[in-house]
Amino acid sequence: MKKYLSLALLLGLGACSNGPTQEEVMDEFVAVWNDQNFSEMYTYLSGEVQDKIDKNAFVDRYETIYEEVEVEELVVEAGNMAEEDEEEGDPFPYEVSMETLAGDVAFDGEAQLVEEETEDGNTWKVNWGSSFIFPELGVGETVQVIPEEPVRGDILDRNHKQLAMNATVDEVGIVPGKMDEDTVAEVSELTDVPEDEIETALDADWAMDDAFVPVTKLEPGEDDVTEDLVESAGVMIQDSTSRYYPLAEKAAHLTGYIREVNAEDLEELPSDQYSTGSVVGSTGLESLYEEKLRGSKGWRILIPESEEVIAETEVEDGEDVITTIDVDFQERMFAEMDGDSGAGVALQPTTGETIGLVSTPAYDPNHFIFGWPEGEFEEANEDPDSPFSAKFNNRYAPGSTIKPITASIALKDDSLEADEKKNIEGKSWQPDDSWGGYEVTRVSDRLTEVNLKDALLTSDNIYFAQAALDTGSDDFIDGLHSFGFEEDVPYEFPVIESEIAEDGLDEDILLADTGYGQGEMLMSPVHLAATFTPFLNDGDMLTPTLEYQEEPRQTWNEEVTPADETETITEGIRGVVENERGSAYEPVMEDLTIAGKTGTAELKTSHEEDDDVENGWFVAYDYQDEDMLISMMIEDVEDRGGSGYTVEKVKNLFD
Repeated sequence: MKKYLSLALLLGLGACSNGPTQEEVMDEFVAVWNDQNFSEMYTYLSGEVQDKIDKNAFVDRYETIYEEVEVEELVVEAGNMAEEDEEEGDPFPYEVSMETLAGDVAFDGEAQLVEEETEDGNTWKVNWGSSFIFPELGVGETVQVIPEEPVRGDILDRNHKQLAMNATVDEVGIVPGKMDEDTVAEVSELTDVPEDEIETALDADWAMDDAFVPVTKLEPGEDDVTEDLVESAGVMIQDSTSRYYPLAEKAAHLTGYIREVNAEDLEELPSDQYSTGSVVGSTGLESLYEEKLRGSKGWRILIPESEEVIAETEVEDGEDVITTIDVDFQERMFAEMDGDSGAGVALQPTTGETIGLVSTPAYDPNHFIFGWPEGEFEEANEDPDSPFSAKFNNRYAPGSTIKPITASIALKDDSLEADEKKNIEGKSWQPDDSWGGYEVTRVSDRLTEVNLKDALLTSDNIYFAQAALDTGSDDFIDGLHSFGFEEDVPYEFPVIESEIAEDGLDEDILLADTGYGQGEMLMSPVHLAATFTPFLNDGDMLTPTLEYQEEPRQTWNEEVTPADETETITEGIRGVVENERGSAYEPVMEDLTIAGKTGTAELKTSHEEDDDVENGWFVAYDYQDEDMLISMMIEDVEDRGGSGYTVEKVKNLFD
């Protein structure tokens, strides 16, 4: 760290014959001191001082002190001596100020110059003393820098239940003088710490016979392991504090985890807050709110021999982060999705607050704190379903869940009237021969006169392809932009922005496919959930939020759906759930008052590809209580009932 020193010395007016004056000598001395050139400073010291300390010792002592306290903005200014007091050899007052790890330091002092004879004639030398560095510092005394780590804040749910906390845990250690030949093997077997790691710890220079040599910390709830460990010779258990994630894998991607800093981190992070052994948030909320959770380290600079304190900055403990999450609902959502690969997002639809945020498969973040069972990290790292990656903020084809958004855009553009019936014959359609052999298909041709409610109920691909084409490429893209496409999602958790298409919608086939959710469009589950909020907010799309606020409701974009048509769309997707022809009718659950839209997104690289892999979507909200909106996507549902597989899971959460 760059350091500056400012020393002001009021210099006497006497001068050696034909040599520099006291003032000139001190000006030179202060200049090299400001550069912290202690080697050059040594040449200005009096012979008496040099007899007491050699150059190497001088340079090493004071460079080390400055480095340890991290001196910055050092200023020395010469004081003004009254003219009548100016006599040759009088001490000169000076003022010193600097910034250190422990805060600002300022003091006054006096410098004494002495005249000495040299080969080049008489000159002035400085009678240096340790107090030039700090007034409290005496001859032979040392400077000690003592940090005080802040207590990390908790991560809490909306009801102040803990998602991440500082827990009192059992720390396992070995007292070398009391162990026997079986101790290392027994401890290794019970804790999953390799024997060679335990041996390395015991071989440390400081590990005397009566020392407590830490081996590992036990996760809360491992009392049976503790009981077995204390049966081994030399094993000792003591209380320690550790980060702990009570929900484990159920909120892993939400909380993330902390880890010890590495060399690369230390190059980037502020040195007054992080050092070897410090921890830093690695992923999730632990990383996103690192500065708030961590707090500010306290520092004390003192002289241990005299216990004189030079400077002190009080520690500031980290703040708690209160989220909008409901722990009980988070656990329920995870339980529904456990065993599948997918993502779930639950919002309070009239405020935008996030109630649940789940990605599966998951991992236990406590393993990064207490250690991984043998082989489990490698297994998770090689899992093709990527348990370490969050899916709720990644992008996927939305399938037919986009149809209410297509309807909103067309209605606002006046290219669609909700009650107008489109004449659609057969199961396939193309506007003209320019499409060649490509046609848009629908599941059923039972209806030939189709209005918006019918189209939403039956998920009529042809109807929504025509709606997109009638709107036109430019206006349809503008409409999607109003729904937040191709812009950063204003959410505390990073979310990949949704994509309309790689190169625009100039081709009619791509525009038509996009209208019913099967083009190149990609959306995150978080964004998709937000796009359904207009139907309960007079057409306004709300901003999803994750950090708890007294007044959480924020509008992302106003009236993206015509206010007088939101009820029409809700009625249409109520039919998806409540009408026996709807794709979300089964399983029937009594007393549910939800409207929703299913979507089955086929993952293929061309229209000709036959071996489809499917993701199953269901986005639904309670149209009566207006207290819950859920967006859920499950991967690989092609042989499990398609989106119907997801429907049951979402319905269970509303039940």
